[in-house]
Amino acid sequence: MELFVQALVQGVLLGGMYAIIGVGLSLVFGIMKLTNIAHGSLMILASYFIMVFVTQFNVNLGVALLMTIVVMVVIGTLIQKFLINQVIAKGPEPALLVTFGISIIIQNILQQIFRADSQIIRGPFAGVNALTSKWAVISGEYLMNCVISVVVIIVLAIIVKKTYIGRAIRAASSNPTTAEFMGVNTSKTQIYTMGIAVAVGSVAGLLVGQTFGFTPYSGTQYLIIAFGVVVIGGMGSIVGTLLGGMILGLAQLLGAHFFGSGYMNLTGYIVMLVLLTFMPRGLLSSMGRHEGLK
Repeated sequence: MELFVQALVQGVLLGGMYAIIGVGLSLVFGIMKLTNIAHGSLMILASYFIMVFVTQFNVNLGVALLMTIVVMVVIGTLIQKFLINQVIAKGPEPALLVTFGISIIIQNILQQIFRADSQIIRGPFAGVNALTSKWAVISGEYLMNCVISVVVIIVLAIIVKKTYIGRAIRAASSNPTTAEFMGVNTSKTQIYTMGIAVAVGSVAGLLVGQTFGFTPYSGTQYLIIAFGVVVIGGMGSIVGTLLGGMILGLAQLLGAHFFGSGYMNLTGYIVMLVLLTFMPRGLLSSMGRHEGLK
């Protein structure tokens, strides 16, 4: 029973971090109907920037994260303005190929600079337990990751719902043509969206980098996780992404509990396939489709 409770707790905490891994992918899809293949590689690029700022410039993690967000927003908006926006009007396929190429380029640049060695960011909660009881041991690192993820997603949801940029994002998501008639510059909105997505991805890069470590090619692994999360929750739904992350995290940890660690990923994706069989557009996709991103 204790091991079952432990799996439940760890699954929820892991699911919170999965949600922030996927929310940037969901946000971009909600506006451009584009699955950003470079999402995972951009997140890992942020992990490397944080590591470099901490180790080479001797700044603390908070400052390193802020510096990385600034750098990544610049990179993300440049990619959107000069690459994706140039081809997205021709349909989703050319833009998809552009993001695939960006992913390959990022991976190869990181490989040349840092080689294939696994890296890790030393966080303040490494090896620290936030709670130790008869029923469960809660990792301080996992707990903090989940709390940060939920807070960031809530803040993102508020921004999308309450601010002018958020209203423009929702308008462009619901009906781009009507949004243009109402004075919304959809091209700029797409740039803003990518900037927000990579900023959130930078936070995810920190959480992943201090929990699991990373290599230049880790982005592919996290792209698959992000895709699973947003497909379960509903492409384009911020709230759905949080729900999807929790479901995927619980499915993986409970699968590992009942069948062994080797079945962790398998059970997660079986649950995803079962859910999509009965709800092919995801749990909350209708909210993102009809009411704008939420």
